[in-house]
Amino acid sequence: MTDIDTFGGVYPAMCTPFNDDGSIDFQTLRDDAKRLEAAGVDGLVPMGSTGESATVSHDEHIEVIDAVIDAVDVPVIAGSGSNNTDEALSLSRRAAAAGADALLLISPYYNKPEQRGFVEHYETIADEVDVPQIVYNVPSRTGQNIEPDTVATLAEHENIQGYKAAGGDLNQVGEIVEKTRDEEFDVLSGNDGENLPIISLGGTGCISVAANVEPERVSELVWAALDGDYDRARDLHHDLGPLFRALFWETNPIPVKAATEIRGWSNGNLRAPLTELSPENYDRLADLLAEYDTMEAQ
Repeated sequence: MTDIDTFGGVYPAMCTPFNDDGSIDFQTLRDDAKRLEAAGVDGLVPMGSTGESATVSHDEHIEVIDAVIDAVDVPVIAGSGSNNTDEALSLSRRAAAAGADALLLISPYYNKPEQRGFVEHYETIADEVDVPQIVYNVPSRTGQNIEPDTVATLAEHENIQGYKAAGGDLNQVGEIVEKTRDEEFDVLSGNDGENLPIISLGGTGCISVAANVEPERVSELVWAALDGDYDRARDLHHDLGPLFRALFWETNPIPVKAATEIRGWSNGNLRAPLTELSPENYDRLADLLAEYDTMEAQ
């Protein structure tokens, strides 16, 4: 376990590779973790929505986290959320026991709790599991938004140290940064197209889908912005814009898994009910990745 004082930089939201029979391909998982570490990312995030956490068993969930921790020396932020508070608490305890450096906790989905329900949910876990925790707000998947005042209340808890912003509302992100400035609390972008604007508002980095595919470029963009080199960050933002959009042509992680297959890093298998990328989008994505490969060679 690494001592995380701040969540700064780039944290790829890792894919979970599957064998043809649907079992987890742990060798490819470990190889992928090492590839991303060698590319210079600041940490790894297994078992988020990009990792298809909704379709793995609890034991598989912890086995994936354990494998990633064993494979690398960078910090590991383990996804351990659920729409069931007791279930999220159990997963969080197990992830912490496995050695996770921090936890990423999606807000309860489908239930659509009131704001006081969010506070009780997150504080219950933070009271019981003594590792840094990141609140993950993605209303498009969960059906409910965590309001800025709620985030500010949660930030007062010593174990709740970050917020992943994937709601697409930059005004809300700015308000959250404003309301949490006096706390030890970091705001991370959860949408790659918003990495640059969120850092400009006071964010500290990103939990990134695109970093699975272009980890060096995404890292250069983020660190250029964090270092105040906005001219370079803007250039990279526009270079990467087509990829940011392509990875959401269909439901995440369908396109990013296709990208890992095109690049030869995995077989691209998904678990039902997700389906493979449509042939026309697969061909478009292959052409786009070839353009980035050409840029790399220059």
